[in-house]
Amino acid sequence: MATRSMNRQMNPGFYKLSGRAGANKRALKLDAPLILSLFCLAVYGLMVLFSASGENINDVERQAAAIVVAFVVMIAIAQFEVDFFRRGALLMYVGGLGVLVIVLLFGSEVNGATAWLDLPGLPSFQPSELEKFLVPMMLASYMSNRSLPPRFKDLLVCAVIILLPSALILLQNDTGTALMVAMSGIFTVLLAGISWRIVFSGAALLIMASPAWYIFLAKAHQKNRILTFFDPYRDPTGAGYNIIQSQIAIGSGGVQGKGWLNGAQSQLDFIPESNTDFILAVLAEEFGLLGVLFLVTLYLAVLARGFYIALTAQDTFGRLLAGSIILTFFFYAFVNMAMVSGLMPVVGLPLPLVSKGGTSIVTLLIGFGILMSIHTHKRVLPR
Repeated sequence: MATRSMNRQMNPGFYKLSGRAGANKRALKLDAPLILSLFCLAVYGLMVLFSASGENINDVERQAAAIVVAFVVMIAIAQFEVDFFRRGALLMYVGGLGVLVIVLLFGSEVNGATAWLDLPGLPSFQPSELEKFLVPMMLASYMSNRSLPPRFKDLLVCAVIILLPSALILLQNDTGTALMVAMSGIFTVLLAGISWRIVFSGAALLIMASPAWYIFLAKAHQKNRILTFFDPYRDPTGAGYNIIQSQIAIGSGGVQGKGWLNGAQSQLDFIPESNTDFILAVLAEEFGLLGVLFLVTLYLAVLARGFYIALTAQDTFGRLLAGSIILTFFFYAFVNMAMVSGLMPVVGLPLPLVSKGGTSIVTLLIGFGILMSIHTHKRVLPR
């Protein structure tokens, strides 16, 4: 005891630092700014959902329960070391492909898409949502062991990694999720430093191939969505009805909105799928431009913190994975807002943390748990 006391008196700084290190190891690995922004988004979303669901408290309670579960899962995921995701990327990717095949064979159909899996004693869930970070994780793991920018043969391997799950999801007739999974992988490849010449060449090829896709490969409902995008009034009571009613609701909200629970379009059920894909129209009608700007501000807070985490990541794997997760989140929100406003064809994507949907929220926050893990499990680098 005397020796320990003497050492403590002679080296107070050492014991102080050791105590802090021990406390840091025991503390939860969390990022307060990110959690606060996500929490504010979730609360705002619950308020909008209550109105969009026709004041159905059961929908709000189920959504709140999903949010609580999602935050618990996110906090748990954040405690894993980054190496856990790097080492397990291949196993999780292959497992995800296996689950997608199972969904194709035994999945249940919802809104025309065979993308849901029902297990005894568990709520139905959509496994394809997990691919939005399993694909970037696999790509980041693959490219972290190779020189960057990736060479041509590496790009071919990356293309296979992206196309396999995307094709399986397309076979489920879920175009929106397939698009998101493909984009999450493309973001990872772009962040790896691919040359702009390849980017522009690929974009040009896609544009040139789009007429052939439309004529020979596109299904009837996909063609109908594209035609409706250019002219929703060609079928105002059918294919164009959703977007027409959405634009009416957004325009009638004005700057300040009509007030919570006072939206005519939403409360009288003129807006189809008002609590899922078109919930932004409800928000715009009742809270107006100011309410939409508040939502955008919350999204920007999440994006800013996510980009900071990506920029300060210590290695290639962390930078690629974090950057892809946050860019996918941005693309998710952007596509939904553009779709509801009539700036893009309707593809059936929910508004992140606002639209009804437990699977979407849980998988989204799993991604943010990985993001926090990248930020909080940093190694002490030698000077």
